Amino acid sequence: MSPAVAGTIFVVSLVAVLALACGPLGDHIFRVYTSPRHTAAERGVYRLLGVRADAEQSWGVYARALLAFSMISVLAVYAVQRLQDRLPLSLGMEPVTDHVAWNTAISFVTNTNWQAYSGESTMGHLTQMAALAVQNFVSAAVGMAVAVALVRGLTRRGAETVGNFWVDLVRGTTRILLPLAFAGALVLVAGGVIQNLSGAHEVATLTGGTQAITGGPVASQEAIKELGTNGGGFSNANSAHPFENATSWTNWFQILLILLIPFSLPRAFGRMTGQPRQGTAILAVMATIALAVVVLTNVFELGGNATVAQAAGAAMEGKEVRFGVPGSATFAAATTLTSTGAVNSFHDSYTPFGGMMTMFAMMPGEVAPGGVGSGLYGMLVLAVITVFVAGLMVGRTPEYLGKRIGTRQIKLVSLYLLVTPTLVLAGTALAMGSPTLRASMLNGGPHGLSEVLYAFTSASNNNGSAFGGLSAATPWYDVALGLCMAFGRFLPIVLVLALAGSLARQVPVPASAGTLPTHGPQFAGMVVGVTIVLVALTYLPALALGPLAEGLS
Repeated sequence: MSPAVAGTIFVVSLVAVLALACGPLGDHIFRVYTSPRHTAAERGVYRLLGVRADAEQSWGVYARALLAFSMISVLAVYAVQRLQDRLPLSLGMEPVTDHVAWNTAISFVTNTNWQAYSGESTMGHLTQMAALAVQNFVSAAVGMAVAVALVRGLTRRGAETVGNFWVDLVRGTTRILLPLAFAGALVLVAGGVIQNLSGAHEVATLTGGTQAITGGPVASQEAIKELGTNGGGFSNANSAHPFENATSWTNWFQILLILLIPFSLPRAFGRMTGQPRQGTAILAVMATIALAVVVLTNVFELGGNATVAQAAGAAMEGKEVRFGVPGSATFAAATTLTSTGAVNSFHDSYTPFGGMMTMFAMMPGEVAPGGVGSGLYGMLVLAVITVFVAGLMVGRTPEYLGKRIGTRQIKLVSLYLLVTPTLVLAGTALAMGSPTLRASMLNGGPHGLSEVLYAFTSASNNNGSAFGGLSAATPWYDVALGLCMAFGRFLPIVLVLALAGSLARQVPVPASAGTLPTHGPQFAGMVVGVTIVLVALTYLPALALGPLAEGLS
């Protein structure tokens, strides 16, 4: 079977299963966030936290609760890393250095999971479980909470509240992420992914030497790593390691986990608005962009554009033989289209245009389908800017779901759209402008620029994957990328919650003959166009100096 045919079967089967699963899961998500009932376990958590579960919050209180929870989480994850030599299951690991601990704490709390360390030789089992895996759950739940708060803002009439952060956080964790992750871990264990608490084992190598192979609770972390679009691997090789991703079918299953919740959330959005076709339109936009990126990444990698790649029949450098080009390219597309950042191949070894597609997937803010929660609220922001542009074209006050998009809303949306590009381009410019920082680049010319541009694109968009070829585990990069992760996560969240609050206070206006329909193919096509134009206007000069220059040379 040719790689192209294998790739087609791989992608088509993935799309088919997603199409079957996303409807029921979207309905479940809808019920989770709209049910008035609390489980006994949830009520116990609320009592422990001192939370009144039935008391709703304004957007400002909601944002402060979210930021306070995240700040405490950063301190907790940092403390566990710095004290891990005094904790059980440390495996003899030394305390994590201060700048790496800071970077890692910010990374996991912001759902980025950028890793400036080798997991199997840096983190003990308790650090992996109690600090990193816990954040894989709650950071994903935070993203869903923000998305749901924005949907409430779009659907409520003259309200001052957008929900209760603590209720949304607990429900997302216990009713959605925990059950799915448990089931996913069992499937991965059946596929050969390890799950134990063992330390290092000395094994003989083929050359007659020895190597220490570390075990650990990998399957449980792997499942939520993909399901919550986190991406932080138990080991340095991430999902290329056979302990994390054993076979071609576990590779397929991990891609399914990555895409499952982000593609299900539009269904929940449609149900919450009472207009399922609104969710279908958002899903169509996500699917169109995602399918284009997946297909183009596979085409560029299967075709190759270099002598060695063409002689070999495919660009296999940096890819696992057990996955092949389609399994690697599709994984790379899925992990950058979402905020997952997991890797099963070396993106630095991709063809110039294939590597460019992984960057392009992140640059719209990862909205197709994006991270768990963050993809939906990012796409809704793009929908708002689309109706504003359409309103300018016809000379009518723009509306979305009956809510007028006025000066305040457009200011918030504009600031949202400016945050990430500012962080990406400013960070890349600072790194390229310093001879000392350029020394961290292992390659010169356009490819070296691509490595730096990818690093700041990944951090600022809370993706976490690395292009490679960049010695980023230095104090400057650890601090700079940590700041990009923090600002790239929390500034947009605050702006989205402010937008939700401003929309919730409005009373919807009835639709008229001049109202732009936002549930059909025309609107979906407009959102796709706006997304591509925004990326092109913002990033084309940087891409032209990096992967485009390399690919055309």
